[in-house]
Amino acid sequence: MAKGKEKAWLKQVLSSSAQAGFRRAYQQVRIDEAKYLRHVQRAYRLPIRDWQEMFYLGPRVINPIAARTIAAASKMAALEGMGLGLGGFLTAIPDMGILAAITLRTLQKLSLLYGFEYATDDEVVSLWVAAASAAGVDLGRDFLEKQAVERVVPRLVDQVAVKVGAEVAEKWAGRIVPVVSAGVAGAINYYFVRSWGRRAQKHFLERHRAVLAQQSRRVPAASAPPLLPAAENG
Repeated sequence: MAKGKEKAWLKQVLSSSAQAGFRRAYQQVRIDEAKYLRHVQRAYRLPIRDWQEMFYLGPRVINPIAARTIAAASKMAALEGMGLGLGGFLTAIPDMGILAAITLRTLQKLSLLYGFEYATDDEVVSLWVAAASAAGVDLGRDFLEKQAVERVVPRLVDQVAVKVGAEVAEKWAGRIVPVVSAGVAGAINYYFVRSWGRRAQKHFLERHRAVLAQQSRRVPAASAPPLLPAAENG
């Protein structure tokens, strides 16, 4: 019984920490799209001039890049967890803030890699819908009624945070013990970001394929650009 109460308390504390972390990340964390585009162009030798041209490359080209992006973020989260995990549960709150920033940056990168920018209000909402999908939030049919982004996004942020806090609380009980929890925290952070990133990737991949299918219906076969063989499988 005591263990159940401790688990419920831990869930509540981590959910509150995640909520604060994601709210702060929503306001402050945004990667430089132009700078990241230059990085992707150089690192992967992609013949693209903007993010929209990722649709010419297709899933076969994008999926391995997305996988490497998730792997890099997972390793960063592991290192961060190992460092702050030395303090045990006392470092849970700053750890959740950094973890929220890492996951949001990963989400932004995956969004861009699959050709979806987030410059407009509608695109920002779509980005957080992807976050909600990755977190396993059930949005319901009527959730995304036409309303101001300043109302939709905070609701999404809070629901994502509650889910993330609950998921992490299930695994972070071991980090209450200082020092020993450093390795535990690193491993948990690694597998959390990896699984979260893969779920987000699946969401963007489905949207990417839907756009390609829509384009193929609109463009006659004879006039279609010769840059889509990568979309056959993936």
